[in-house]
Amino acid sequence: MTQSPLPPDAQADSLQRGKAYAGEGVTVYYDAPRCVHVANCVRGLPAVFRPGERPWIQAWNAAAEQIVAAVRSCPTGALHYALTGGPVEQPQVPTTVTAVTDGPLLLRGDLRLQTPAGELHEVRAALCRCGASSQKPFCDGTHAKIGWKSGGEAPAHLRGDDHPEPGQRADGARESTEQGPT
Repeated sequence: MTQSPLPPDAQADSLQRGKAYAGEGVTVYYDAPRCVHVANCVRGLPAVFRPGERPWIQAWNAAAEQIVAAVRSCPTGALHYALTGGPVEQPQVPTTVTAVTDGPLLLRGDLRLQTPAGELHEVRAALCRCGASSQKPFCDGTHAKIGWKSGGEAPAHLRGDDHPEPGQRADGARESTEQGPT
């Protein structure tokens, strides 16, 4: 199934979430609940991304092109940018999915994600694999706190869903009560 791309204005608006930090020719948007502190931004452009200072994003300290490169290195989608009078942030082609060992699924591309708040257009996202994130479908780093390891789900008591209703699995799917042929 092919999805038609969003119109440029709608695409730009959909990526401009969180607090805005303006610089010369670029505005950086930071969506704090999506950040799991990978710190690619801090390592990539420490003159702009300064977690020990306020404001922590100082977009006036670098050229727009440098900021764009640092923002695009954010695997979670917590950071986005808008160029003044320039093109909107474009998705990576082709779309990629990368499973992080003992961590989230990293997606890059033209994404349409179903969230509790409705469909969300995104170009980068870190999706929860442990089942314990409070920001589902996004990863919030809980996997590290509960000791989740790749290859299985965290125990139900650590996910907080150890009291499912009868016939309900921890992943939300209904268990079949039908009996197969005997």
